[in-house]
Amino acid sequence: MFLVCGEALYDFFCNTRLGEPQASLDYTAVAGGSPYNVAIGLARLNTPVALLAGLSTDALGNNLKHLLAREGVDGRYLQHFDAPTTLAMVSLSGDGLPSYAFRGLGCADRALEVDRLPALDSAIKALHFGSFSAVVEPVGTALRALARREASHRLISYDPNVRLNPAPDIKQWRAVVAEMATLAHVIKVSDEDLELLYPQVALEDIARGWLKEGCELVFVTRGGHGADVFSLEHGRLSVAAPRVEVRDTVGAGDTFQAALLAWLADHDAVTPGKLRALNPEDLETLLRFACKAAAITCSRTGPDLPRRSEM
Repeated sequence: MFLVCGEALYDFFCNTRLGEPQASLDYTAVAGGSPYNVAIGLARLNTPVALLAGLSTDALGNNLKHLLAREGVDGRYLQHFDAPTTLAMVSLSGDGLPSYAFRGLGCADRALEVDRLPALDSAIKALHFGSFSAVVEPVGTALRALARREASHRLISYDPNVRLNPAPDIKQWRAVVAEMATLAHVIKVSDEDLELLYPQVALEDIARGWLKEGCELVFVTRGGHGADVFSLEHGRLSVAAPRVEVRDTVGAGDTFQAALLAWLADHDAVTPGKLRALNPEDLETLLRFACKAAAITCSRTGPDLPRRSEM
């Protein structure tokens, strides 16, 4: 079983064009948050998963709890707080790329502290961390402490998923990424995030640095250009993205993340040693599987991640 650690929130998509002042705006609210999406994605791919997240006791938080249960995500590690649910206000560019504005200060997803970190039972074989929950406080300190506590005996996966709205200090992001890179056995990152974090630095150099620090596999997603995987043993391997009519790209990176973790579970490769044993053909098959899953999400509106039967 995977334990996904981080935020669950609501994305509010503005359906109204804002070229002229509007007294009334039309929004669609969609459950989301990168870790929430990854947990849902794993469950839909029939991979056992639990979520460690701070959920509000308000109506939105209760709805998130019920949605997770309906999708088959184990709720034993959910933490409940008398604080609001974070809202992410999302607008889309003409080519479907999202921009975000967060309403999250003092909200439930940020409230988890070190003294509320749970003991993990033996069913948990791997942990995934991602997005701004690892950066904002106090939850960031708690989740990084959990990663340090578990890294020596459970697989650690990490996706920075940089969001400057809730945490605008890029130096803080770099510090957190540097810390997590010393703990993670698998890192997935987008080329856009790398450009934000380390402008003008070649992605090969970034990946090589993380691998030398102990990471086994570094995945870099490049949108419509496909994805790469880097390892010390096999260097760089790449696959092209499937051709698809893109509705939007919301949730595509989270889908790729869920699919790569599901593939590792399917192939009993959730230990550092078994990651090292994957050959180039295995890695290319993994990349194609994750890219196909992400393409399915891109063909639909919003973070509607695929089910196993669609793969």
